[in-house]
Amino acid sequence: MFQHIKRNFRSGSVTCCTAPLYVRLHARQNPNPDYRRNHRRVPSPSADTAILSPMDLITARAALTFRDPHKAAPYADAMRQAGIEPVLISPQDPRPLAGLQGLLLSGGTDVDPTRYGAAPLGGSDAPDDGRDKLETRLLAEALDADLPVLAICRGMQLFNVHHGGTLVQHLENSAVHRVREGDPAQPVHDVRIEPGSRLAKILGAGLHAVNSRHHQAVDRIGAGLVVTARSTPDGVIEALERGDRRFALAVQWHPEDQARLDPLQKKLFEAFAEALG
Repeated sequence: MFQHIKRNFRSGSVTCCTAPLYVRLHARQNPNPDYRRNHRRVPSPSADTAILSPMDLITARAALTFRDPHKAAPYADAMRQAGIEPVLISPQDPRPLAGLQGLLLSGGTDVDPTRYGAAPLGGSDAPDDGRDKLETRLLAEALDADLPVLAICRGMQLFNVHHGGTLVQHLENSAVHRVREGDPAQPVHDVRIEPGSRLAKILGAGLHAVNSRHHQAVDRIGAGLVVTARSTPDGVIEALERGDRRFALAVQWHPEDQARLDPLQKKLFEAFAEALG
């Protein structure tokens, strides 16, 4: 679909033209007035029009949780590209979800194992109690209000722990789930998405190449959650969903990095934006 989105600077109006290119070219050559009336030619941009930036297309506001500001940037960029204004929330600057339409839980350090009844093992990150408490509170707030939730990497692990699940503190084959090149968007393994799931409706069922950078994973699945994707090399859980909410989806990989190169991964953020409504 060939699409122009334009703003007229004189009138302030916005036009969105979605006629396929072949239709518009054929309409110029077809003398039939009915055809031309039903397939009107899209005006070419002029001095009075301009292509809108992603910020011009913002339709919703959602919370984006983080600890390190520079690590929040890829998530924020992916959200803006999908028409979502990210509202940054951190332990240093906490706030409730009042006035926001959804919640994105981003990646980061390990969830404190004492939250799922385990003792810390060697190789685990130092606990970040401030972030754990903040995100647990915001997740509960979002789920209680049936606000859309998208959880990524650490976010998926906290999503599972919040529902009473547990985590594998260190994968034996964690090298499979690490980026091998300098570009974090590069895929490192495949995941198999279950047919009939929300994730399958967004990305399609079957095999998909994803990036990865984690050494922990979901172990016991939390109450009310369903596994909707696993890695093909080792069966590690790669996606969870909660079916009794409008949109409660968690993935282990990092679509925010892939979205800038892979239109399919961008669909995750577009689906989140659509759910925000």
